Amino acid sequence: MKLYDLIIIGGGPIGLNCALEAERAGLSYLIIEKGTIVNSLYHYPLYMTFFSTADKLEIADIPFISTAQKPGRREALEYYQGISRHRKININLYEEVLKVTEKDNFLIETDKSKYLARKVIIATGFYDIPNMMNVKGEDLPKVKHYYSEPYPYADQKIAVIGSSNSAVDAALETYRKGAEVTMIIRHAEISKSVKYWVKPDIENRIKEGTVAAHFNAEVLEITPETIIFKDENNTIREIENDFVLAMTGYLPNFEFLKNSGIELHGDHLKPFYNEDTMETNVAGLYLAGVVCGGKDTHLWFIENSRVHAEIIMKDILAKI
Repeated sequence: MKLYDLIIIGGGPIGLNCALEAERAGLSYLIIEKGTIVNSLYHYPLYMTFFSTADKLEIADIPFISTAQKPGRREALEYYQGISRHRKININLYEEVLKVTEKDNFLIETDKSKYLARKVIIATGFYDIPNMMNVKGEDLPKVKHYYSEPYPYADQKIAVIGSSNSAVDAALETYRKGAEVTMIIRHAEISKSVKYWVKPDIENRIKEGTVAAHFNAEVLEITPETIIFKDENNTIREIENDFVLAMTGYLPNFEFLKNSGIELHGDHLKPFYNEDTMETNVAGLYLAGVVCGGKDTHLWFIENSRVHAEIIMKDILAKI
């Protein structure tokens, strides 16, 4: 079995950046990705626009050329997948890592094979596991935790749960395709993190009544024909409903992190790592990207976690 200097789990933008830094450092490496290249971005809404400008999404000093001030999902896919093609990134796709065991070296077991590595980076992101509401009826076919485009919801009665960027985008896009939209929001207002050019749009639609919104509300149950929730006055309401878009966020795979020996702390299950090296409590096992934030998935993103690759490679080189 070949012994790699480094195996990177996750082929998102930060995983690719780690690979490029490893190549620059002369280390043998392999990325193992359970989906396609930048799999999370592939599953973003089709017409999503990034908050960041193109230069903030660049990795390894490779220019991201965009005609728009803020690029969209398709441009980002072209950029990152183009880098993988042209730089011939060593990556195994559609292969899921099941277990990481540390002895003298790391044994990485997947659903297809086994690998050995001196060091491991986990850069798995958080977009694969929906943050469930744990209410009756959440498993009904009409409930969607992922939203891609508005066309399936034309002329339907839609409940959008949440108030972040994904919820607001879903509400506005489906409303403009003729859906009757009701937003159910557990906070007192639209999230302050919503893109600044979108926030006034949804607030004005709510103010004029073309998009209904219930703030300080809690979903209690979902039935095949309705959704039941408690409003801010503690009144139980039930409205007819065709689809529920539960934009309640996503979580890292905490079981995988724990099984890899990584300590998780606090209510947000923040993984332990040294901020100066990104090394976890398991010697030689590193974290990179949004997975570092635990449940606080808004703490890290491409723009501010690109530096993780360089920090990790500096520490690996010092130790190898």
